[in-house]
Amino acid sequence: MRIELDRPRCEGHGLCEEAAPDLMHLDDDGELVIDIAEVDGAALDRARAAVRVCPVAALRLAERA
Repeated sequence: MRIELDRPRCEGHGLCEEAAPDLMHLDDDGELVIDIAEVDGAALDRARAAVRVCPVAALRLAERA
């Protein structure tokens, strides 16, 4: 699966970063950066958690292209 970000929708709350700090982080400007977009196994579980906690639904998981 692949983590996809709707950047205009992201408000930088950081809840996703708390759920999956090894996959994404907020930069110094408060912008979300996806460090690892392609996920599977345990990383996929953390990615699902990050998607689930986003209050503005800026993240989603999609099938790999």
